[in-house]
Amino acid sequence: MPEAWTRGGKPAADLSPPPGESPIIVLVRPQLAENIGTVARAMANGGLFHLRLVAPRDGWPQDRAWRTSSGADAILEAAQVFPDVPSAVADCQRVFATCPRPRHIVVPLRTARAAAEDLREVNGRRLRAAVLFGPERAGLENEDVACADTLVRYPLNPQHMSLNLAQAVMILAYEWWTAAEPTPPRQLQTHGTQVATKGELEGFLDRLTAELDASGFLEPAHKRPGMVRNLRHWFERGEVTAQELRTLHGVVTELSRGRMRRGRPD
Repeated sequence: MPEAWTRGGKPAADLSPPPGESPIIVLVRPQLAENIGTVARAMANGGLFHLRLVAPRDGWPQDRAWRTSSGADAILEAAQVFPDVPSAVADCQRVFATCPRPRHIVVPLRTARAAAEDLREVNGRRLRAAVLFGPERAGLENEDVACADTLVRYPLNPQHMSLNLAQAVMILAYEWWTAAEPTPPRQLQTHGTQVATKGELEGFLDRLTAELDASGFLEPAHKRPGMVRNLRHWFERGEVTAQELRTLHGVVTELSRGRMRRGRPD
């Protein structure tokens, strides 16, 4: 197969990722250098660092790609260029191909999330994997897809399934990253403080109720139970933090002092 070279003058084979590293993103016949740059940016966001280009329309390298990469220069500097898809994936054990409308073909089909899980499993077995992305206007041709063993399709709005190249790569990069990301999908950002205990919350609510009684806010008496209940529901609806309770205690203290200055100590 023809030897590929990088912009830095190194043989592409010297920069091939060892088996088990992150998947290779293969852009097949990309048309605009700016799109290659934004793809590199998306790759860096998702922890994908190996880029191969198959017959880029305007040749390679193209300075315009660096202008849109937002600092993902290392990916572009190490990008490998190949004349065709078979040579671009010849050293890979698994090849995935994005395909919006697979037809007349029997091959495993995955969503981006499932593909990322498969890629993680492949990565864990120290195999080299690649993902093909087609040209901006027409996508992959049948001959390109024939080089893949798994297809990837994004379940988007069927009335408008239009993604640019960087968006398509970003979706896969995001799923690849989050497949191993330990951040809980649901969490409360408390900025260094802890969620208040029920006892701490109860102490505050007791104090707040006493001050509201003293100020005359919880009048008339027959409406008091409902008003107190509404206040409790409001504070217990979410996870109030200890810092928030300290702030609220300060608010109640100042309101109490103001009431006393106005001659209503009781």
